[in-house]
Amino acid sequence: MIHQYKNNGYNIVLDVNSGAIHLVDDLTYDVIALLDQGKSRDEISDELVSRYPAQEIMESLDECAQLTEFGVLFTEDIYEKAITDYKARKTVVKALCLHIAHDCNLACRYCFAEEGEYHGRRALMSFEVGKKALDFLIANSGSRRNLEVDFFGGEPLMNWQVVKDLVAYGREQEKIYNKNFRFTMTTNGVLLNDEIMEFLNREMANVVLSIDGRPEVHDYMRPFRNGKGSYDLIMPKFKHFVELRMQAASEEKTDGEGEALAASMDPHRAASGNGKTWYVRGTFTHNNLDFCNDVLHLADEGFRQISVEPVVADPSEDYAIREEDLPQIFSEYDRLAKEMVRREKEGNGFTFFHFMIDLTGGPCVYKRLSGCGSGTEYLAVTPWGDLYPCHQFVGHEEYLMGNVDEGVTRPDIVDQFKACNVYTKEKCKNCFAKFYCSGGCAANSYNFHGTIQDAYDIGCELQRKRVECAIMIKAALADA
Repeated sequence: MIHQYKNNGYNIVLDVNSGAIHLVDDLTYDVIALLDQGKSRDEISDELVSRYPAQEIMESLDECAQLTEFGVLFTEDIYEKAITDYKARKTVVKALCLHIAHDCNLACRYCFAEEGEYHGRRALMSFEVGKKALDFLIANSGSRRNLEVDFFGGEPLMNWQVVKDLVAYGREQEKIYNKNFRFTMTTNGVLLNDEIMEFLNREMANVVLSIDGRPEVHDYMRPFRNGKGSYDLIMPKFKHFVELRMQAASEEKTDGEGEALAASMDPHRAASGNGKTWYVRGTFTHNNLDFCNDVLHLADEGFRQISVEPVVADPSEDYAIREEDLPQIFSEYDRLAKEMVRREKEGNGFTFFHFMIDLTGGPCVYKRLSGCGSGTEYLAVTPWGDLYPCHQFVGHEEYLMGNVDEGVTRPDIVDQFKACNVYTKEKCKNCFAKFYCSGGCAANSYNFHGTIQDAYDIGCELQRKRVECAIMIKAALADA
């Protein structure tokens, strides 16, 4: 399978199954398109000879034949054969999303968590429940050493003492069981202070800072419950936090060679310098389809790791992304990609989460087939200890998998998620982006189609566009 497109003056050909990317001239672009239609050399020559010299057509055909022989053009899909092994593999739990607080001090209009209630009740996780969750993770992680725990909400800083106590408990258990906990947190920043910032910079491997962009955009969608905007309160705190995180990174002694290698593979790590990552994360809606301006606003404020993602909402909501919004969104992604190339060449670049793509390594074959590992390797834990496939399934009782006392009591749900991959979804089989999105979000599929074996259609359109832009950026910077 191949995918061809033109972007920012580049003729780009993606060989889907090998991942090879070719920047070609107009002639070769047309030749590849005709080869993809199954036409013979003579047929291609006859069709193109009125536009290109016959000798150059033959040379292009020879080059394409050579690329095919080398396994970087029109390659066979070898991954589908791995499905049987993938389904049969033994899984271990390697990550938990701890809903440390089903409560929030903001009233974001688009919040899928209903201000932290998650279709249920407000609650804070106790230390005892959190302790059992970490014990469950250790017990079900097999021989895996590196484990991840994300403190999530609502707003996790509303349960700050328990966060600290659980990190301390986790550090104790690391020594006993030869594990390594990678703690992370997502916060709206309202409660950040010097003590919390110091702790997060010391203990959290990644911190996600929630902010939507320009003040008027952020304040409209992320107000306090009294309707007052939150931008002016959190922006100075986020800037200070990032400054402290970068300062701490510069002061830490690192292994130069090993750190340089790690940084070259991870742009977020490269920015923080010490393996502790961070990024600002926003949401754009139907109300700010010019979201490129929000991304650039955050970049101009000094943030270098940015994610501004499309809202996923019921179409009845006035802020929901609609199919008719897609052309403008595509245009914004193109505009953002070109601006990122320009700034990078000027030495003022930044990363955009949805444009981050690894063309030389990337995830293993199983991750490319199956995605985030929700329901198998990654689970969410409610404040009272119930287990769900991920944070977006919390409150959907049909996906209640068990609890931290008894463990997973619904192995059939695990089996459902293990069986879900890019080859079991009809919409994914012939999609050029399938190895980059890994079939998309299971929760979005469920929310829009009632099954995890489908795909959220608008999300698919956006993902395909983002992959195209990401590849163009790589091409433009390699061509510089």
